[in-house]
Amino acid sequence: MAAEDTDNARLAVPPRPGWAVEDVAPDSLRRVTSEVAAATWRLGLRRWFWGEGVCLLGLVRAAEAFDEPVPQPVLDWYDTHLADPSSDPTALLDHVNEVAPGTAAVHLVTHAGRTAYRPALDRLLDWTRRPEVTRDGTGAIEHWPGGVWADTMVMVGAFLLRLGEERRDRDLVADGVAQVLAHAEVLQADNGLFVHGSHQGAAIPCHWGRANAWAALAIVEALEIDRDLVDPGARDELRRRLDLQLSALASTQPGHGIWDVLVDGHPETSGIIETSAAAGIAAAMLRSVPLLGTDRYAAPGWRALRGVLGQVDDGVLTRVSAGTVLQLIPFGYSVIRDDRPQPWGQGLLLLGLAAAGESLARGESVR
Repeated sequence: MAAEDTDNARLAVPPRPGWAVEDVAPDSLRRVTSEVAAATWRLGLRRWFWGEGVCLLGLVRAAEAFDEPVPQPVLDWYDTHLADPSSDPTALLDHVNEVAPGTAAVHLVTHAGRTAYRPALDRLLDWTRRPEVTRDGTGAIEHWPGGVWADTMVMVGAFLLRLGEERRDRDLVADGVAQVLAHAEVLQADNGLFVHGSHQGAAIPCHWGRANAWAALAIVEALEIDRDLVDPGARDELRRRLDLQLSALASTQPGHGIWDVLVDGHPETSGIIETSAAAGIAAAMLRSVPLLGTDRYAAPGWRALRGVLGQVDDGVLTRVSAGTVLQLIPFGYSVIRDDRPQPWGQGLLLLGLAAAGESLARGESVR
């Protein structure tokens, strides 16, 4: 067997200090959220795609968390993309990632009266049911034919869940829950952590950080759906899987709060931090408190968010890994560039900040 290649891990730069507990307050969270939102628009949301979808969901949830109206730029973005039927992106889909902007659009139908978006949501839903959208033996929608990725749990799963809730459609909610659980069956390892994806029917044992963020957020989304719409047995299974995953993540979290790009401490990526994953995991941990009925994951969630906030420059989250295809060996994750702003980094940070605002609003304390 070849020796492990730890050169990139050996050269990893430690993260800057994170925020202290005393630095976190509603006003400081609100301020940094505004800075991140402004930077997100400055960087640009250029197309109807997954990174933009995560940003838009983060912008909407952050506004709700801090009791502010839906930002007008978000409404303008959707109005612009959906105004012309001849160029409507929901009529031109060719990949599961293009479903992602639909989730925030559901929020806008529900909370901003944008009922004109409903035909676009119908088209997104119809596309997920086309025969060319392949599924594996569990029913999990494949990212590419022959491969199930954790990303799809959010890009499609969250959309199905929120659309089903908006329509009070138990069958549609069940479809969303089924996607989350089918992906978990394929991708959640015995240790509780999620792997990035499967290849030709086999799960590749690389416990990628952002995969764990996608998985945890998707399970949280499922558990936040109105209880009357979700089968009790499915809720129990979702809770079991989330608890198992968050427990494993808490046990592997570094003292500074930010997990490596592979969250299990693999030697080839040890010390190579990945901030977007930490932001997403923080959001899931903080949102888990009322869902699991325990604050066991509040401290690691706050630790992760405080660590991430130390890596923000003028509203831009740094050290976010670029778009990452499934790597067949751990070393592959040590060479993904992280030197440019990424929309999913902004979006996951906004989701983390929103979860922090919601936590404080519930009267919970910063850890």
